[in-house]
Amino acid sequence: MDVSKFHGIFPAFYACYGEDGEISAERTRALAGHLLRKGVQGLYVGGSSGECIYHSVEERKKTLENVMAEVKGKLPVIAHVACNNTRDSQELAEHAEHLGVDAVAAIPPIYFHLPEHAVARYWNDISDAAPATPFLIYNIPQLAGTALTMPLFQTMLENPMVIGVKNSSMAVQDIQRFKAASGEGHVVMNGPDEQFTGGRVTGADGGIGGTYGVMPELFLRMEELLGNGETGRARDVQNAVNSVIYKMCEAHGNLYAVIKEILRINEKLDIGTVRKPLPALIPEDDSIVREAARMIREAVAEYC
Repeated sequence: MDVSKFHGIFPAFYACYGEDGEISAERTRALAGHLLRKGVQGLYVGGSSGECIYHSVEERKKTLENVMAEVKGKLPVIAHVACNNTRDSQELAEHAEHLGVDAVAAIPPIYFHLPEHAVARYWNDISDAAPATPFLIYNIPQLAGTALTMPLFQTMLENPMVIGVKNSSMAVQDIQRFKAASGEGHVVMNGPDEQFTGGRVTGADGGIGGTYGVMPELFLRMEELLGNGETGRARDVQNAVNSVIYKMCEAHGNLYAVIKEILRINEKLDIGTVRKPLPALIPEDDSIVREAARMIREAVAEYC
């Protein structure tokens, strides 16, 4: 299977709300168009950055439908379809395949700690619901509560539609292990934004990240520098990116509330705030948000 389309910078798409707090088709298309114009290599829709666990099945369908309608096949789209039950996950997978996505992805089921054979069955049931669509495992043990072990990964590689892993574990060496285990025809995408450069140097084929969408130029620049063998310069950009991330995390409001306000400031793009129980911004966050927005502008001016 040709997996070359899954290389590069894939922003994790944000949930776009109207003034009423509901999913906005217009704002979803506006964000998709904005990222397309920035030159990213793909989009990852319906994951953590998309606040997926706080959305209904119909809301998740609405978001994906509008993203697909906006990008019109101009770049690959990976749809995260996992819900905390198999039936809803399969419904989303089938819907995503009908829309023509390039791959579906899924975290393991959360809350109950399932045995590995049950996790494998869950993922394979999702894959079976979209039989013509590649499947990407999403490994994020610090949030899902279940880690992708090597035996579980080997089991999943028996499914010919499994193309690899979005690896968000904090241990960067996991990327090397998954790459070595899967071989040709598979991809490993770096998850933690703070270690993008380290992940790529270790062997990741690209990255999927939650802060890419607020500063895509910087991640695209790192990707370019790494491709040119300029690892030291890429490290400088990574350090600037990490400083932005640490600043954004100082706020009382959720990271995605901060990101959405920065998009308003820097890009004049309004996609709403975050859905409860994620905390919205408070007045005391204003100086933090404006400082982070300034840091992004200055880093783009210096490195891009």
